[in-house]
Amino acid sequence: MQIDRQKCVACGNCIPVCPMGAISVDSAINRAVVNADECVECYTCFRGMSMEKLNPSIVRGIRRLLKVFRLRFDPEPDVCPTSAITPDELVWPRVIRRAFSDPIVTHESTGVHGRGTEEVKTNDVTNRVGLGEVGYVVEFGRPTVGVRFRDIEKMTIALAAMGIQFEPKNPVTHMMADRNTGKLRDDILNEKILSAIVEFKTPIERVPDVLRRVDEVSKTLETVVAVGVSTRCDDHGQSALDSVLAGEGISFARGKTNLGLGHA
Repeated sequence: MQIDRQKCVACGNCIPVCPMGAISVDSAINRAVVNADECVECYTCFRGMSMEKLNPSIVRGIRRLLKVFRLRFDPEPDVCPTSAITPDELVWPRVIRRAFSDPIVTHESTGVHGRGTEEVKTNDVTNRVGLGEVGYVVEFGRPTVGVRFRDIEKMTIALAAMGIQFEPKNPVTHMMADRNTGKLRDDILNEKILSAIVEFKTPIERVPDVLRRVDEVSKTLETVVAVGVSTRCDDHGQSALDSVLAGEGISFARGKTNLGLGHA
């Protein structure tokens, strides 16, 4: 994203809107600026604010006049009074930031909006995870924190070393230069995004080792990591995963239970 310096009146309304804290007012030029390295191209500022078309010169003049009397003229919150926020033309590899950060953009690799995956929420029709198997989602980043692909790569390499087979219908998997080693493309490693999800599955007996490894690696990363595990219940609605997690001392709750919702 870019701030048009000819239009910006330094009202600061865009600052709290940015989920990454990438916008600030430069007092030297009295204009809002975007920290390009921290901006994840989520388009929240551009799409989430009302864009008015007030004359910048008039707005600045009113603000200067009121300042003499120690008064302020501030536009309504969530409003860019002069439509100063403009999208930049994104090219590779920066375009990948928007693909993983803008919830209305479709991932070309999977055809899914948001982070590019439905995870195992559609398992009733995809049958990714069967009886005796466990599906994992390892989620990196959050608003205000984000994640760089180099941190995601540390986790994927560690998991690949355990013989993990990554879910092919996942956008992070599509970014791998070598799926056997978990190595991501070198040209994206420094790109920062809002969040991403790595998916894979294993037999249920491997759950303790996998979760321990994820825990170990997550402590070395400069972001936050959340883990979800899922399995298919038996005919009585029971999950063999419950006792495994309890044995590891892990607190859990059934967050989602799908009951044939994908079927006609």
